[in-house]
Amino acid sequence: MKYRLLNYIACPYCKDPSFPLKLVVFEVRRYDERKLPEDMPRPLCDLYCGYLGKKIEELRKEGREPPCDECIKYEVVAGILICSICNRWYPIIDEIPRILPDEYRNREEDLRFLKQYADKVPEEIKLHGKPFNLSTT
Repeated sequence: MKYRLLNYIACPYCKDPSFPLKLVVFEVRRYDERKLPEDMPRPLCDLYCGYLGKKIEELRKEGREPPCDECIKYEVVAGILICSICNRWYPIIDEIPRILPDEYRNREEDLRFLKQYADKVPEEIKLHGKPFNLSTT
């Protein structure tokens, strides 16, 4: 998952109030050969810089611009997206965020993911995350 995706996504249940989703990165991959074209307008993200975990307006108040040329080189391979409103979580598996409504989630796959990364998953998700958590096993 590209960090800049956080600029565009929200919880399918809570929508805008959940923006931005909290990102917890478990594994990241760097691609040194990736470069943005010189003529591409920057910043790539208009509201939120997922790479730095800050709103664009916050960065500008600090006198900084998002480091798009560095951000483009990274992919989140494994991690978790968390909605701070409803406590739903969405896994990132093999660089793909699985942002699905509860009825389309695979319980066994989600629980396997939580167990695999149990040492990295925040406690609130392990114990109370929706739709599944380790206390529901």
